[in-house]
Amino acid sequence: MHDQVSAVDDIRAEYEGLEAQLADPSLHDDQDAARKVAKRYSELQPVINVHNELTQVTQDLEDAREMAHEDHEFQAEAERLDARRIELEEKLADLLAPRDPRDGEDVYLEIKAGAGGEEAALFAGDLLRMYQRYCDRHGFVTEILGLSETDLGGVKDITLSIRSKKPSRDGAWSFFKFEGGVHRVQRIPVTESQGRIQTSAAGVLVYPEPEEMGEVEIDEKDIRVDVYRSSGKGGQGVNTTDSAVRITHLPTGIVVTCQKERSQIQNKARALQVLAARLEQMEREKAETEAAEGRAAQVRNLDRSERIRTYNWPENRISDHRIGFKANNLDQVLNGDMDALFDALKTAERAERLEAEHA
Repeated sequence: MHDQVSAVDDIRAEYEGLEAQLADPSLHDDQDAARKVAKRYSELQPVINVHNELTQVTQDLEDAREMAHEDHEFQAEAERLDARRIELEEKLADLLAPRDPRDGEDVYLEIKAGAGGEEAALFAGDLLRMYQRYCDRHGFVTEILGLSETDLGGVKDITLSIRSKKPSRDGAWSFFKFEGGVHRVQRIPVTESQGRIQTSAAGVLVYPEPEEMGEVEIDEKDIRVDVYRSSGKGGQGVNTTDSAVRITHLPTGIVVTCQKERSQIQNKARALQVLAARLEQMEREKAETEAAEGRAAQVRNLDRSERIRTYNWPENRISDHRIGFKANNLDQVLNGDMDALFDALKTAERAERLEAEHA
């Protein structure tokens, strides 16, 4: 309890300092600095709000208990306040529990069709729609930066930016970090005339979007830049200028494309941002692996055996193999109803973090 009080005191001191900075008009001359302060302020706000309510409820409870000695009508009010106090104490403990420091960050998410040809590309398209619908429901903004489609409307590969509409301690990373890995599908493909169930796969990569370039230095001599025309289904040209950009990072072999912006210069700048985020995530995973802590690195090959989740169409079942989660509402999940799945993954992660802290 003493540790909790000390932690809240530290947070309140930081919160009040941020509040003073936000009230200073000169801060807003620097948009990046103002955004960072506002983001941190919004991350701390839930802790302050819950603690303030807990303080008030505790005081009201003491008053109600005193009055209950003289007037029994206050007994029911005291019981209600006591239940609320316990609820708020648990909520505060949860807010103060160890967290992933990147949870408030925006992300880049890539989906790549794996084994299974056209069927794998159609499944990658299903995953894309699932994420877009989830984002629409929960206040995240998605933006397609690079897209390669097939003739049947499948997705060979896509790079997506996912951002919060407003700063929050539960940003895109706090949800989508669980999606990195191989996703396997079992269903009768639309391309299959015999009605046989097939298995194919798509790979997902997720990495936080850096707040600014500069944390990772990218040397011009380490990259190859190709320009081409943005293309739609089956490679059909969408615009008449060579504005789309493909950057190959020669030391790692990472390839990043961006075709969303109107000019070649803008597409190159955005592609460099995505490349920097990828390289940053690689560095983090390397450090985590060397320190033997944190979650396992995301799967980078599309070997079907290294799967994190299976989507079984005939049985309408989704299974997450990391935590043993199973649910028979695949149709709803694909429509963006991922709340139960993400809740289960977050609960497992929280338990892991608490265990690591007390080990």
